[in-house]
Amino acid sequence: MAAFCKGRYRCKRQLFQQILTRGLTGKYDYDLVVIGGGSGGLACSKEAAQFGKKVAVLDYVDPTPKGTKWGLGGTCVNVGCIPKKLMHQSALLGAAVKDARKYGWNIPDPITHDWPTMAEAVQNHVRSLNWGHRVQLQDKKVKYFNLKGSLVDEHTIRGVSKAGKETLLTAANIVIATGGRPKYPVNIPGAVEHCITSDDIFWLRESPGKTLVVGASYVGLECAGFLTGIGLDTTIMVRSIALRGFDQQMANLVTDYMESYGTKFAWKCVPKKVEKLSSGALQVTWEDIGSRREEQDTFDTVLWAVGRAPETKMLNLEKVGVALNKESGKVIVAADEATSVPHIYAIGDIGEGRPELTPTAIKAGKLLARRLFSASRELMNYDSVPTTVFTPLEYGCVGLSEEEAEKRHGKDGIEVYHAFYKPLEFTVAERDASQCYIKVVCLREGDQRILGLHFTGPNAGEVTQGFALGFRCGATYLHLLDTVGIHPTCAEEVTKLHINKRSGLDATVTGC
Repeated sequence: MAAFCKGRYRCKRQLFQQILTRGLTGKYDYDLVVIGGGSGGLACSKEAAQFGKKVAVLDYVDPTPKGTKWGLGGTCVNVGCIPKKLMHQSALLGAAVKDARKYGWNIPDPITHDWPTMAEAVQNHVRSLNWGHRVQLQDKKVKYFNLKGSLVDEHTIRGVSKAGKETLLTAANIVIATGGRPKYPVNIPGAVEHCITSDDIFWLRESPGKTLVVGASYVGLECAGFLTGIGLDTTIMVRSIALRGFDQQMANLVTDYMESYGTKFAWKCVPKKVEKLSSGALQVTWEDIGSRREEQDTFDTVLWAVGRAPETKMLNLEKVGVALNKESGKVIVAADEATSVPHIYAIGDIGEGRPELTPTAIKAGKLLARRLFSASRELMNYDSVPTTVFTPLEYGCVGLSEEEAEKRHGKDGIEVYHAFYKPLEFTVAERDASQCYIKVVCLREGDQRILGLHFTGPNAGEVTQGFALGFRCGATYLHLLDTVGIHPTCAEEVTKLHINKRSGLDATVTGC
């Protein structure tokens, strides 16, 4: 205890000396300190270093309740986009192998999947990215600290190591880029003790087996999709609707396809408790909201996908004066990413109203660094950011949903062009294409400016990314018709849309 008190006294004395020195000289240890080594934080720090500034990054990963932890790179690299896309690819390959027989390949039965082989390959790739980020920071002369950061004042950061050792840093500017972590429901017995989240699924060494995914966000649907795709018995429990915030016609197509693909759905159900049986299996009790009837089943794994919480609680933000949204816990930011305290900024998922997407965090971080350390005044444009849900049938979109467009412009103020199409690669394989669909939402008047584009089908991300450029340039329906398609592709069907919903005509594409 005496040693602890002595250490605390030393830290306070160091803090006092640093603040006094800073007040007398106006000098700081760093021009910029970034708290959070995810995509946005790393991009911001490296961009700032390009201008010859002295920059440091603090990054620290608290283990999950199951003990899962990872290296530098944040959610996207370690427990998000990268491992998700790779496991999604594993599932797509399984479907392709089944299709291969129709194309003449002699594939022996049974086709089996080995989780440990996939997991090791994915985890090794992620570790290579962790190392690559450290090398990049070193090459760009950005100092990396494996410390948990928090604010002491508007120019001082306290970093605490795993062993509890404290380090104080001062900075002319501070950027908060700590992202978020999956939520656990606090009112369900057994939820934390026996279950996992997306922070754990990608680092499991053994197959999760029969799995219940609670929540129908894009995270929940993507995880359930690749688990089904590699042959696991998978159920999604949905309280209300799937893909809240997305176009609901498209969301229904995605879940319809998943059901035909083999994923089970427990609609309008809420979990009540999770108990671990002597066999090691998890017994889940839930309630059917409609009938009020309680039901039970056993699973090997239960994965919560019920939202994410910003990593702001341990940062000491409110004590320093940084304003937070009381309901969401996110940092209130201005258009230039500034918080309520001068010299403190926030980027990425923790910013109130910001999309929780890696590319927006990266771009926002770079633009912020340019505004701070060069003559740039360019702000991040968060309107009409494209995205894709990597479910078994992928869903890509950019712009407004049909519901939002109707809300803003009225039902008579929009025109919706649409088509059900069949990818050529589905024909020989005799795969069901009834959920492959394209929808373009336009203003009805004038040159019919495109308000939203939605696509379900193979390689939806690649298709949507291309059209997103035209969308950014103010594309209209006439521009779309003037575009020559690449034949025979799925993306080509977007350029051939000619039937609108208002007509009531069959929108099924026939022929070339």
